[in-house]
Amino acid sequence: MAARFIFAFSILVAVPVLLLSQAPLPGLTEPRGQGLAARVEGRPPDIFFNPTRHAIADAMLQLAGVAAGDVVYDLGSGDGRIPIIAAQKYGARGLGIEIDPRLVTQSWGNANDAEVANRVKFIVGDLFEADLSEATIVTMYLSPSIMKRLIPKLRALTPGTRLVSHQFDMPGWPPDERRQVDEAEILLWRVPK
Repeated sequence: MAARFIFAFSILVAVPVLLLSQAPLPGLTEPRGQGLAARVEGRPPDIFFNPTRHAIADAMLQLAGVAAGDVVYDLGSGDGRIPIIAAQKYGARGLGIEIDPRLVTQSWGNANDAEVANRVKFIVGDLFEADLSEATIVTMYLSPSIMKRLIPKLRALTPGTRLVSHQFDMPGWPPDERRQVDEAEILLWRVPK
C-alpha cells in the first residue's frame, strides 16, 4: 500500500514537470534513455542537494570559459542555478539533469524568474544513464565515489569537452587546472584526444 501511495504521489509531482520539459529547446535535445518510466519512477538520489553558492557557480563557468556557443550540462542540477547563470550571463544554452522532480520544478520556476527558460531545460533523469554527447561543458558538485563511477562516461565525450567540479577530484584523473574560490576549490579537466 505504501509503495502505491509513493508511486501515485511521484506521478502527481512528476506530471507537471513532464509537461514543462516537453517544450523543445532549439539545438538542445533531451538525452537519450530518459523515457517516461525513468522520469516517473526515478530512483533515490546518490547525494543530497547542497546548493553551490552563486559566486562559486559563476567561477566554475569562468574557469570553463563558457561562451554563447556552449551547451552546459549540469549533473545533479539541484535548483538549476548553474545552467541559469550560463544562459543569463554568458548566453550559453544549458541542460540540468536532476533525479528529484521537486528540484526540477523549482529549476523551471527559477529559469522563468530569470527570463532564460528559452535557453535552458531541466529534466528528471539519472546522470548515469543520460546521454551527454551534446555537452561542450559538464559541471558537477558530486562526491568522489560518484565522480569515479562517471569517469568512463566523461572520458568518452568529445575531445575538448570541459569538465568542471566544485570541490571534488576525479580519482585517478588529475585535473588540468585548479582554482581556489573563497573556501572552495574548483577543478577543470579537458577531455583528451
